[in-house]
Amino acid sequence: MSRTAVIAVGGNSLITDKEHQTVPDQFQAAAETCKHVAALFGEPGLRVVVTHGNGPQVGFILRRSELAARELHMVPLDSCVADTQGAIGYHIQLALYNEFKRRGVEKQAASVVTQCLVDRDDPAFGKPNKPIGSFLTKEQADHHRAKDGWELVEDAGRGWRRVVASPRPKAILEMNAVKSLLDAGFVVVAAGGGGIAVVPDEKGELKGASAVIDKDFASSLLARQIGAELFVISTGVEKVCLNYGKPDQKVLDRMTVAEAKQYCAEGHFKPGSMLPKIQAVIEFLEGGGREAIITDPEHLGLALAGKTGTHVVP
Repeated sequence: MSRTAVIAVGGNSLITDKEHQTVPDQFQAAAETCKHVAALFGEPGLRVVVTHGNGPQVGFILRRSELAARELHMVPLDSCVADTQGAIGYHIQLALYNEFKRRGVEKQAASVVTQCLVDRDDPAFGKPNKPIGSFLTKEQADHHRAKDGWELVEDAGRGWRRVVASPRPKAILEMNAVKSLLDAGFVVVAAGGGGIAVVPDEKGELKGASAVIDKDFASSLLARQIGAELFVISTGVEKVCLNYGKPDQKVLDRMTVAEAKQYCAEGHFKPGSMLPKIQAVIEFLEGGGREAIITDPEHLGLALAGKTGTHVVP
């Protein structure tokens, strides 16, 4: 029996803290996570797609562009996402190659630069709210607003920041490539950073969009499109909690979609943290998925064996 799993690797698995942000540091963090991914292949017939975040890495590229603006061109946001897909995908490929070799597992990983179709009429384009890049002075903000057409907001007295839309993903365009690589036995790295947001113009030709897509929503969509039985979100906690960080905190071992919806309505999950993960899980299960798991990288193996993590079922 084979089963297909999509494992969404969170940003905390790629950059551990502010003191460890260099490229070698990022590789070491990715390698540590890949140890836990590679360990899953003791299960016969397991097919895996790995997705990943890229927020800090895109921020680094944008900051370099700002610092070099007097001498070099700015890098468009869609190209920033593509650059990070290649770099992070390389780190994951390299780390998995070494780990598979160490374990005697005959597997290889391959990365797919992934475009994600979004609706040009998505309401998010009318209300950009996702901050990206560094803090700017008012003069810098006015310059980019006039020259580059950026949307900018003032952030609590700390300066101005660019904001972009975060539309919902509609389709993973390289799905056939992902499926072919899976069928050929590869571990596939895809939809990095939620995918490169692209929109069709009046002629139906695709254009890169100044937008970022939530990695968990894109991962959920990918899992549905390839018919995965299992969707795993690897994040910073072993299990999901209600009343997180409060005296009456309650750990959840298992919940149904109906219960998950109830907890969301009751406001247990924060919009910038656990809420999109739970919403992505709900979409996966309502789209035909069999099970979703939320846990941290160290407990991936135990979670797939049903011994820890938060398991969500239809």
